[in-house]
Amino acid sequence: MIQKESVDLTISLKDSKYYLNRELSWLEFNYRVLNEALDTRTPLLERLKFTAIFSSNLDEFFMVRIAGLKQQIQAGVTKLTFDGCTPLEQLVAISERLHFLIKEQDYLFEYTLRNLLAVQGIHLVNYIDLDQKQRTYLHQYFDENIFPVLTPLVVDKSHPFPYISNLSLNLGVVICNPETKEEHFARVKVPSVLPRFVALPQRLYSQTNNKSIVWQGIPLEQVIAHNIEALFSGMIVQECYPFRVTRNADLSVEEDEADDLLLAIEQELRKRNIGRSAVRLEVHASTPTLIRQQLVEDLELEEIDVYDIQGLLGLKDLLYFLSLPYPKLKYESWSSIVPKDLNKIKKITSSNNQKIESNEKDIFSLIRQSDILVHHPYQSFSASVEQFIAQAAYDPSVLTIKMTLYRTSGDSPIIEALIAAAANDKQVVTLIELKARFDEENNIIWARQLEQSGVHVVYGLAGLKTHTKIVLIVRKEGEKIRRYVHIGTGNYNSKTANLYTDVGLFSCREELGADLTDLFNFLTGYSCQKLYRKLLVAPVNMRDRILSMINREITHCRKGGKGHIVAKMNSLVDPKIIEALYLASQVGVKIDLIIRGICCLRPGIKGISNNIRVISVIGRFLEHSRIFYLYNGGKKEVYIGSADWMTRNFVRRVEAITLVNDPNISYKLEEILRITLEDNSQAWQLSSNGNYIRRFPMSNQYEKNSQKIFMEMALKSIL
Repeated sequence: MIQKESVDLTISLKDSKYYLNRELSWLEFNYRVLNEALDTRTPLLERLKFTAIFSSNLDEFFMVRIAGLKQQIQAGVTKLTFDGCTPLEQLVAISERLHFLIKEQDYLFEYTLRNLLAVQGIHLVNYIDLDQKQRTYLHQYFDENIFPVLTPLVVDKSHPFPYISNLSLNLGVVICNPETKEEHFARVKVPSVLPRFVALPQRLYSQTNNKSIVWQGIPLEQVIAHNIEALFSGMIVQECYPFRVTRNADLSVEEDEADDLLLAIEQELRKRNIGRSAVRLEVHASTPTLIRQQLVEDLELEEIDVYDIQGLLGLKDLLYFLSLPYPKLKYESWSSIVPKDLNKIKKITSSNNQKIESNEKDIFSLIRQSDILVHHPYQSFSASVEQFIAQAAYDPSVLTIKMTLYRTSGDSPIIEALIAAAANDKQVVTLIELKARFDEENNIIWARQLEQSGVHVVYGLAGLKTHTKIVLIVRKEGEKIRRYVHIGTGNYNSKTANLYTDVGLFSCREELGADLTDLFNFLTGYSCQKLYRKLLVAPVNMRDRILSMINREITHCRKGGKGHIVAKMNSLVDPKIIEALYLASQVGVKIDLIIRGICCLRPGIKGISNNIRVISVIGRFLEHSRIFYLYNGGKKEVYIGSADWMTRNFVRRVEAITLVNDPNISYKLEEILRITLEDNSQAWQLSSNGNYIRRFPMSNQYEKNSQKIFMEMALKSIL
């Protein structure tokens, strides 16, 4: 029920007590990821996957967010965040929460998932449990395949503490000289070039009460540890324990001082690979105090930075088991559906600038009939977005292709199509964002390849990341020039398009074509364009336009009407937007927020956010689409685009959100929002104290899993 409150002017909506901490909110998101591994409804190997994702997410969190907090503390920063925390207070709170979460993950894998794997015939065993034949095999395997790769590094007066590379798994070894009785510490890096798990040959599988074994193996570090004497001939190995180090890996590029941005990024990448200061140490819980203290001291860490692990370190390597051919232990396979209309178009594949095509219609004729919405991964990315660009590359009527690339896949058909287009004498312009975090190296490779093929490559704007997802194709049709556009919420990446939920709009509306032309002129040349027809563009006008739309809902409510906002995105952080939503809630605007990750808004506070509901959906696909709905006094508006409601998206990134004009597409987007809001299977609801409570169907309700519903809808659409 909507509650209209009289606005209490004595309440400051900027008060820190009305905001959740950004970093702690992210930790709660990652905990929801871990819960997919805890959930017995999740297939077993998928539970391993979510365990691995939880670990991989934490690695990046430490490399960027924790590293940033530590730098602030070292610089003496005591400024409060808008939720009222200093950097030190945040670091302490994060550490307390993380120690609990990591223990829960550790226990889950060691005492639940490992046993469930064994029940299914997948045995990840410890070296101590092997019989003599198995040990003999692994000793020979070590000599032939592992020993030549290893390099022991000792620490003594003539050998300083060795550099420990970022995210490396290592063995800390205490050795003793039998003649002098002197003890030394040595480090042996577990080589990442070798498989993390060593599989035993089938003939050596253990006997397990007539239960069949389908895979058996042990962790690589245990094979090394139990053959470690080979590295220290004539010495006595007294102790050997695994540890893992995480370092600051964020890039710092002074763009204004960089004559060549690509070169500057490359130099920073080399620094990242060499590594900066350590920010986390993971050790096995059995590691003796002396070894632990030496590592802490030499890595210049504190006890708060140390995480004790009972079982395996580096659980992101559990993704290895997803490669095992056991479909019954995974999600039921899903192949994206080609929408009926797109099935009618000619299919183009290109190789070495040669094209092969089938069917008769081209995609441009379909777009001329009406705008087209695609919903990935339920609908095919390759049959829509990739075909759009591939057909443009070979269409003799196409004059120009312009697009942005934030992240793309290693074997991208889009890159191939752009190269073919340049070879076909089309003007091809690609804006590649070199600063896309942890994809910088890949983007440099593609930038060089495209440049060498005759594509005009632009590296973005100084001080801004180009995050928008747009394509503009200019086509000559008779005496007329027509512009075709794609505006999406996701990256032009065929791999993530099968894993992330995103939406994209194809259109040839003149106003959208004109807007994208102006936006590309802003990105590639000198332009001070401030006014756009249908687009909301950051950093130009997006936040102001969103604030004005929220204020419009407030005005409708104050005049006795109805106000309703539904917003789906990855993160909500910007305090100005949150303050506006609080004010809207106070006057009676109903606000439904679908926020996958970080949410700094506190819903359900009496007199502040009674009318705000926040849910997060975590499932087999990563929720990534950004969709925004406003009731607007009955004249409903729906927008899609690339931006979350974070300060960085409004101020430090180039983003684009478009108004959807086609009423049929608006209805489809509203339906996506409605189905997602009704999810009672994968959805979590945020309470005002920052805790998330998982939804389950009531006794009289059917289970509603929004992602399953979208899959079923996609299948029905082609019948």
